[in-house]
Amino acid sequence: MGYIEEVTKDLYHYLPPLTGKDDLDSFWSATIEQAKSVPLQPERTEINYSSKHVKVYDIAFNGLDETRISGWLIVPAFLKQEKYPCLIHYHGFSGSRGEPAGHMHWVMMGMAVLAVDCRDQGGPTGNSASYTHGFLSNVASKGVHNKWEYYYRYAYMDCLKAIDFACAQADIDADKLIIEGGSQGGALGMAVVALDNRPKLAMVDVPSNSNLVARIEGNHGAFGAVAEYLKRHPEQTDLVMDNLSYFDTMNLAHRIACPVLASVALKDETCPAQMYFATYNRIQTEKEIVIYPFNGHEGGGGRQTEVKLAYLAEHFSEWFE
Repeated sequence: MGYIEEVTKDLYHYLPPLTGKDDLDSFWSATIEQAKSVPLQPERTEINYSSKHVKVYDIAFNGLDETRISGWLIVPAFLKQEKYPCLIHYHGFSGSRGEPAGHMHWVMMGMAVLAVDCRDQGGPTGNSASYTHGFLSNVASKGVHNKWEYYYRYAYMDCLKAIDFACAQADIDADKLIIEGGSQGGALGMAVVALDNRPKLAMVDVPSNSNLVARIEGNHGAFGAVAEYLKRHPEQTDLVMDNLSYFDTMNLAHRIACPVLASVALKDETCPAQMYFATYNRIQTEKEIVIYPFNGHEGGGGRQTEVKLAYLAEHFSEWFE
């Protein structure tokens, strides 16, 4: 047995008790119905981009509560096709849709890219939702007192509506959708493919939002804000833990139907590898995970990007002929 196999063997058996409630499915059914009832009102405006071989559009659509979600749509116009596969990118915590140049490796693969903001973070997207209680430090504790108000209820649905946006575009092949993201973006990817069967693949790196009780207990990453919140409001501890169970990807993993390509890093203290294995071990469909034994939350970086590109070339070659 090699070094990586030895130090990771216990991870593949890590199955902490699920925390999902009896109304988990009905909660998400009601939430998805609410999201569907909100008019998408998609907009795309071509910008004068420096490379004439791609078309770049500044886009917007309505999220769960009609918050306008901003993003980029980048189309590989040099291929001159009628329709393109589309990779939908969700960014890491406090990030944004980024710059178009940061997504060009996917475009060169032959895919359109839809990169969208998370509300209330580092991009131009605001937040129209109202909250009946304060929060601390960051949005991971925003609305944590009420599962219907919780920040990630809005964020998960905004990400589902990004799929709606992609499917509404005449130059996107709605049958060829891929989800991709890291950290928070990996969590969003896991949640999306658990709640929506349209994507054909999820590629997620150092994913967050898994085994949330342990994340809070260990003060790991953004969910340290929930620990700080509970310092101020200890009487809400059981309520908050129950509310977060609806958003914990380990409780949603059994719903995933598409293949999953994941990666973790064993020195990651922000989103510890063990926490994600609580989700990964419950995925019942085709799955593969890459482990970086000496990396932190940066994960595999460019090396993992190459792994993902090679995976696409091997498993989805007919998309790129």
